[in-house]
Amino acid sequence: MRRLMVLGLYLGLAFPAQARMFDPKVFTLDNGLQVVVVENHRAPIAEVMVWYKVGAADETPGKSGLAHLLEHMMFKGTPTIAPGEFSKIIARSGGRDNAFTSSDYTAYYQDVASANIEQAFTMEADRMHNLVFDEKNFVTERAVVMEERRSRTDNNPNALLHEAMGAAMFLNHPYHRPVIGWRDEIAQLSRDDALDFYHRWYAPNNAVLVVEGDVDPARVLELAKTHFGPIPKADTPVRARPQEPGPIAAREVTLKDGRVQQPALVRQWLAPSLRSGGPEQADALEVLAEILGGGSSGRLYRALVVEKGLAASLYVGYDPASWDADTLTLSAVPRPGVALAKLRAGVEAELARLEKNGVTATEVAEAKNRLTAGLAYERDSLHAGAHRLGEALTTGETVEQVESWPERIAAVTPDAVNQIAKTVLDDRRSVTGTLLPLPGAAGSAPPMALPAFGQEIR
Repeated sequence: MRRLMVLGLYLGLAFPAQARMFDPKVFTLDNGLQVVVVENHRAPIAEVMVWYKVGAADETPGKSGLAHLLEHMMFKGTPTIAPGEFSKIIARSGGRDNAFTSSDYTAYYQDVASANIEQAFTMEADRMHNLVFDEKNFVTERAVVMEERRSRTDNNPNALLHEAMGAAMFLNHPYHRPVIGWRDEIAQLSRDDALDFYHRWYAPNNAVLVVEGDVDPARVLELAKTHFGPIPKADTPVRARPQEPGPIAAREVTLKDGRVQQPALVRQWLAPSLRSGGPEQADALEVLAEILGGGSSGRLYRALVVEKGLAASLYVGYDPASWDADTLTLSAVPRPGVALAKLRAGVEAELARLEKNGVTATEVAEAKNRLTAGLAYERDSLHAGAHRLGEALTTGETVEQVESWPERIAAVTPDAVNQIAKTVLDDRRSVTGTLLPLPGAAGSAPPMALPAFGQEIR
């Protein structure tokens, strides 16, 4: 789940329905750049983030991995900053930086002393408009990405299973391709491909600048105008993506690998995102996911881990921040000595019980309380606001939708949760993945991990 500081923790805190999230200040420059400022004066530091409204799902078919490869190229210099110097400059002033790519967005960030935010602004504005595409550096970074794919995906059965499940879930929508890209297509990407992608999508009117920390909003706006204001807007494409047809059959993916030490069960259901399905469905899905898998308090966790002892671990998650359709995900690892088929039967029995009896008013109230209990921690965090707002604004949400989240969650009813459960937990909308060791193989892969979906970190 994307509620960064909740982590399933139930503190018994109840927040009023009128509770807000981050109270950001929002500005828009003449060139279309949206500027969002979250004040947090607990420490003299700040996080500067530039989010671009483009990700792997916006790539041209046949050129998968281009968004992620361009993320790498963004660290390869401009006429005023040598290749690799960006991160060194940030580090010399005591800061740190990185970037990440998803299906829907690409984001770059620097954690710096508040007094140094202008340095971050200067360099981010520079590479937004003046990136140098040296052929030698491009070839080097393409090789780096190929090695990253080998180490993170090809050598990881867990990642291979999730990749195969994504391809099976989205038959027509570009979410079916992995963010890092398919190996053969990465190898064919050219410098001109990356340059064209950069000029097409990287522009102030297709970006969001989010600053959180010990800053003055008026000063942030002044710096944004100075450094980003002169960059001209571009004629960026409309996100016109082919949509997924209505699912008509459940799908199964089985991966057997000699490196697997521990079998695992993963099931995903095609689900509406906040943008595609609206707040009512997305909010009810968040509560449903919390009821089913909210740590030790979740219904499935209690039944399968605590009471029946079938699972060693169990996770249910849903992230509403997606430009198009999303997924509700269940992952479970059986206890040693428990057959995967027996764990699967236990999961099926609990889902059947949910379909027959629905959720109770008490379960809904407790789930809502657990979800909102983390608000105090999110407000204290110097990162949560910037990440939540940036993700939201690049996936079609508004600032007001972010701010109204506590009030909306408080309004979710048992009827709404039961209705979305009947709609989404339909076998025809599902892909079930099983990860199994090869018979007689010793196995060397780590136990089943529960990675964030659709995201690659540089």
